[in-house]
Amino acid sequence: MRGALLVAGTTSDAGKSVLTAGLCRWLTRRGVRTAPFKAQNMSNNSVVTRDGGEIGRAQALQAAACGLEPSVRFNPVLLKPGGDRSSQVVVLGRAVGEVSALSYRERKAELLTTVLSTLDSLRDDYEVVVCEGAGSPAEINLRANDIANMGLARAANLPVIVVGDIDRGGVFAHLFGTLALLDPADQALVGGFVVNKFRGDPALLEPGLRQLRALTGRPVLGVLPWREDLWLDAEDSLSYAADGVIGRPEPPRGDQWLRVAVVRLPRISNATDVEALACEPGVSVRFVTEPSRLADADLVVVPGSKATVDDLRWLRATGLADAIAAHDGPVLGICGGFQMLGRTIEDEVESRAGAVDGLGLLDVDVRFRPDKTLRQPHGDALGESVTGYEIHHGVVTRNAEQGLVTLPDGTPEGALRGRVAGTHWHGLLENDAFRRTFLRWAAGHAGRDGFTPAPDTDFAGRRTAQLDLLGDLVADHLDTDAAWALLEKGAPPGLPVIPPAGAPPIT
Repeated sequence: MRGALLVAGTTSDAGKSVLTAGLCRWLTRRGVRTAPFKAQNMSNNSVVTRDGGEIGRAQALQAAACGLEPSVRFNPVLLKPGGDRSSQVVVLGRAVGEVSALSYRERKAELLTTVLSTLDSLRDDYEVVVCEGAGSPAEINLRANDIANMGLARAANLPVIVVGDIDRGGVFAHLFGTLALLDPADQALVGGFVVNKFRGDPALLEPGLRQLRALTGRPVLGVLPWREDLWLDAEDSLSYAADGVIGRPEPPRGDQWLRVAVVRLPRISNATDVEALACEPGVSVRFVTEPSRLADADLVVVPGSKATVDDLRWLRATGLADAIAAHDGPVLGICGGFQMLGRTIEDEVESRAGAVDGLGLLDVDVRFRPDKTLRQPHGDALGESVTGYEIHHGVVTRNAEQGLVTLPDGTPEGALRGRVAGTHWHGLLENDAFRRTFLRWAAGHAGRDGFTPAPDTDFAGRRTAQLDLLGDLVADHLDTDAAWALLEKGAPPGLPVIPPAGAPPIT
């Protein structure tokens, strides 16, 4: 077969990413050569492809669902917010500049050409391409220049499934209202709905599902149940609650917990780095936004940032900088967090602030360069073989500390001084043997002698199990025959148009 469809959502975090991954897993298990695609993603959670490009982390997860290596073709346009009104634009894996929300509109026509040619190449190489939308297709203020939702669907003639999150409340209004705000030609491509995160007896939904079909002429293709174990690889940092526990902590193997406080920076990037810690029994990982939360923490993690100097200012303004400096237990800085722990940062690239003082916990100096470092290195850390990936403008110009990682040629990476460690590597904590050794190191410096790292936590296995669960949810709770028909034949002809579609805009 040959086909493609678009998974759109009533809101951000409605379930587009997980439904796309689930469809990819279901199709791949059926022997269908499948690829994911997201024309435009806005996220500071990204990964590096094997050829040195950068894409959204959700598309890397969807690629894994298809049994594929991440590729820049799966996410041709990535926006990485560095402030409330500006973002870095990454096209086919490479940063090409900064834009404001208004100036980005002017670039969309040329980007649509890139998006469509990339999608065409995937449709030539794979039997099915499952596309994910961005935000909501009913953002009528953005429709004229849209390249990720109905603009993409119209240009590529893609049938569309709209998914809504019932956990937010008002899902029937969300689904109906999303359809009604689309113009007639857009509505003609919407072939059905999916309800996500339902808790309870599905029979209670039946009257609403029937009425929604009567009102719109479109079926609800499935009701996906809420699953607490679906929390890995969040699409963006907003998916994490401030001052909230990550994941579902299992009881400790020893007689003590290890409490981890992760600073939730305003422009946090690759927040998923700490999810591997949250998979460990006896490790409670919490995002924190104010100093008192560090008082009872055993390990403090300062994660990556898309605006390192600005987030460093925020640390000082909130009192978190003083709290980190006063913390007498272990501290880990990752990428931008590592840079903040150093002595100085010279930045004429992101913030253009020039030379600023870091927190001074590591005797390291950093300078930002225009070219971004993108690579997948390997080496040894704390006596264990490790891999990771790097995404950063800042480079170390002076390092008076012992390296945390040693590269194959003997070059040190990162820094280690007593209870303080730092690295530019993302994904370092996903290495199982290293993570166990690191946890022993952290527990020792925290005085948690009763904490025992589990010997059998398999992070890659946990991620694979989550992908299999997503495939099971699609197979068990979605009308897969109807989904198959959309892929093969597109949206059914003659679907009714729901008012006020086609009404003239208010000026």
